[in-house]
Amino acid sequence: MWGVLRGKPTTEYVAEDFAFHISANVEAAYHFCQLSHPLLKASSYGSIIFMSSVAGVVSFDCGSIYGLTKGALNQLARNLACEWAKDGIRANAVAPNAVKTAQSQSFFDNVSLKEELFARTPLGRAGEPNEVASLLVFLCLPAASYITGQTICVDGGLTVNGFSYQPQA
Repeated sequence: MWGVLRGKPTTEYVAEDFAFHISANVEAAYHFCQLSHPLLKASSYGSIIFMSSVAGVVSFDCGSIYGLTKGALNQLARNLACEWAKDGIRANAVAPNAVKTAQSQSFFDNVSLKEELFARTPLGRAGEPNEVASLLVFLCLPAASYITGQTICVDGGLTVNGFSYQPQA
């Protein structure tokens, strides 16, 4: 699961929206890490990879709580990378841009949002699931054994180009 998003202007969020995002996007990952620590430590080669988002790296005009939760995962990866390195556990985050999946179909149905996003994405398109999966697999391999505490964007260049979307009223 990539996470949940209720996109609204910040002033329209209510406490239930905040609790919903935190619970689904941060709490579950945090507690799963706590529970898996003994197994990862016993393996002598543990790797945690959080599914973040470009929204945790750059600002989007709608979805501040979502961005906050994805930024929290990026920070959690940095903290665990330092705290658990002595246990042979690495932690990283992968931050994709829009990726063609069944879950993202409603985004792709919003033509103006899609066009604006892709205009700011140097490669000009959505990612494919295999483009994200390839990085996830690599981060689990011995070849990535010196990579920890990083947030790696799989975003067609969006985070180096910036993005700002103004929803129509």
